[in-house]
Amino acid sequence: MKRISTIVLTIILALLTACLMPAQVFADSLPDYVSEVKIYTGDYKAAEKEGYTILNGDNGKPVDLNQGAGGGWGSKGEKAVYLGYKTTKDVKDAITDLALMNMRGGYDVAEYEALMEAQLNSQIIPLVETFQAAIDEYRVNYNSDNEENQKRAQYVHDMLNKLTDDDCDNAPLGDLLLNETKFEMGDEAYNALSESEKKKHADIVTIIAQANGHATLLIENLITRAADTSDNTWLDRFCETTYDDLIEQTEMAPTDARRQVAKLYDDDAQILADLISKFRDDMEDIDDEITLVEETDPEELAESYKKFSEIKDNATVDELEAATEEFVDVQNKWIDYNNALQTVAIYGYLQDIEYEDGTLLDFFMRSDDELYDEIELLYPLAASLSAGQRAGLEFISLREFMVIAATDSDSYGRFGLEDMEEGSIYEDVDREIYQKGGVALTSDALRADALSKVMEEKQKSLSSLTVTLIVFSSIAAGAFIISAGVAAKMLKTASYWRGQAAMVSDPAFFAEGVTYGNHRLATFFNDRNLGVLLEKGDATWWTSRAQCITASRARISMGVSAGIGVAMVALAALTTYLAWKDMQAYYKVDFTPIPHYMVDEKDLIGYNKKGEKIVLKNQSAYYKAVECNRTQSDEFYKTLGTCADMNGDVGKQWLALYSVKNELMDPILASSLKAVVGSAEIPAGYTTGIHMFGSESAFNLNSNLYDWNNSAKSVFVYFKTDEGAKTSTSGSNFSGGTVVLTGGAGIAIGALATALGMTATGKKKREEA
Repeated sequence: MKRISTIVLTIILALLTACLMPAQVFADSLPDYVSEVKIYTGDYKAAEKEGYTILNGDNGKPVDLNQGAGGGWGSKGEKAVYLGYKTTKDVKDAITDLALMNMRGGYDVAEYEALMEAQLNSQIIPLVETFQAAIDEYRVNYNSDNEENQKRAQYVHDMLNKLTDDDCDNAPLGDLLLNETKFEMGDEAYNALSESEKKKHADIVTIIAQANGHATLLIENLITRAADTSDNTWLDRFCETTYDDLIEQTEMAPTDARRQVAKLYDDDAQILADLISKFRDDMEDIDDEITLVEETDPEELAESYKKFSEIKDNATVDELEAATEEFVDVQNKWIDYNNALQTVAIYGYLQDIEYEDGTLLDFFMRSDDELYDEIELLYPLAASLSAGQRAGLEFISLREFMVIAATDSDSYGRFGLEDMEEGSIYEDVDREIYQKGGVALTSDALRADALSKVMEEKQKSLSSLTVTLIVFSSIAAGAFIISAGVAAKMLKTASYWRGQAAMVSDPAFFAEGVTYGNHRLATFFNDRNLGVLLEKGDATWWTSRAQCITASRARISMGVSAGIGVAMVALAALTTYLAWKDMQAYYKVDFTPIPHYMVDEKDLIGYNKKGEKIVLKNQSAYYKAVECNRTQSDEFYKTLGTCADMNGDVGKQWLALYSVKNELMDPILASSLKAVVGSAEIPAGYTTGIHMFGSESAFNLNSNLYDWNNSAKSVFVYFKTDEGAKTSTSGSNFSGGTVVLTGGAGIAIGALATALGMTATGKKKREEA
């Protein structure tokens, strides 16, 4: 099955059965790009078997991107993290960016779903409602007795049948759109059908919202071509309609009539002014186009295609490069030649039709000043289009409208579609992005809000109970020290009084000259009226009593001290245990699910035709979460699934890696992947690497914002991109990988300009030209 872009190219080059071979031919000479990335946590033993190459450090060995950043008292321990990658030479299969999002980094699943719902209600459904008129006219024309209209609708039907709808058992779209769609039926009537009957009714809302972008444009473009059920053409009607006719048809007073006409046709007239401006630019190059047609030999171009197809499998790289360059050149010449044929035919066709004081060509060659300053001149043109054609103004060029009006019924049978292959309208679309709960939106505003909350909320490692116990333990320790000091003093005092009792009982101590400190001992006793006690023979009673009181107090103090010591030890043990439990709880992170997709919303500043600044929302880049080797037996599988955590599931929060393949971005060169450990110095020649959303600078994968171990070495992974590689494969045929269907390059039925040149009026004049 060919890709949608290949099918579109085949339609554009209707005279050929072309294919996009250049990328394949150049395969051997193209560099290796990163096509897939996978994270291996713990070990990488399965990487080689799965076809992944592990990123090495400067020492040539696999580099651990975690570098012990999960360590800490009570933590989960160390887990190494390795980056594995696959390569491709196909630019379209290359990863173009790698970005990071942390668990509290500023994203919102609900906001994304609200945005999608809002877009569905404000853009998709109104578009379907408006475009319904074109679908209705397609159906009428397909079953019409009008030969011109029927053959045109039949041709469009056959083209649409090259596109299939997965949701309807791969039924061809041309057939499906002949039946009522789910939107037309309403949910109640549709849900009442059996499953097999539902397959006969396309969900046009889902198709417009989710189909491959190329397919969506092609569907809208083709259906518009099949619109208009009148017996005459829109150009015929335009030649017969004036602004005054529109005023009279309202049957209102002049002022009210002008307002009513403007209300009915001004929006479409503004679009037509844009289309005419582009159309005029094409027609102004008529001399160059005539020269191109005269100097081009179609048979020679056909021979070049044939030559390219005969290249042998054993051709050298140089031979393939040369042949490919020639093929691209021939392919571009075919497109230019076909456009030139169409331009010459349309130019002559309009020049032959009289309009007012000149020709239709004169009318469509008006300057922009005339178009936009006198927009009411285009109201009759807008009124001449059918409802279905007006609904498709955004999806078709004016020259294509010209071709539709000028092509006769016989021309539609001259180009068969038998060689075109079928393709799904959802080709290359990851439809998981439309499933609820799997996609998150991030933006500068969301990230800034999340960062402010992180700064305000400082994490606490210990609970209030543990802190209280620590305080009591400190008090107990102080009491123990005080009581121990008191007990020691009491014991010392008791020892002293035992010595005093012995001295008092010895009469020699009362002898002259025996002193106690600076006083004679006798004087010491007499001064305290203790001499009476001594005379009565009670000297030992007093000292013994003092000794008993002191010893008792010492024993009490020792008991209190011992009790406080035991309490202190118990409190310390309890505090240590609770602190351990707190640290375990501190390191135990309640992970939230990692969104499978991340959409970075950015404001794009643009300007409309009037020069007014407009702000556009860009949600086109869907970043997909990188997978890892986590299995169902792992602790966090139920929450995180296989989405990779660059912290190895042992950090403060998960740090998820996302990749994207965007045709508007340059592919990452596999040889440029470079891990830098322990240094913040940017390697020479590098400007970016794995980065956080909202920043282009490479980010430290061991940032202490998300890891426990603040002393862990920093780790940066840098990469380079192949600038311009995206546009080199699609060449001048496409604009940023998207087929230009509304800018004059949409030649699906426009390729019939070759026949148009021979069948439309004014044949002689065109031959002379």
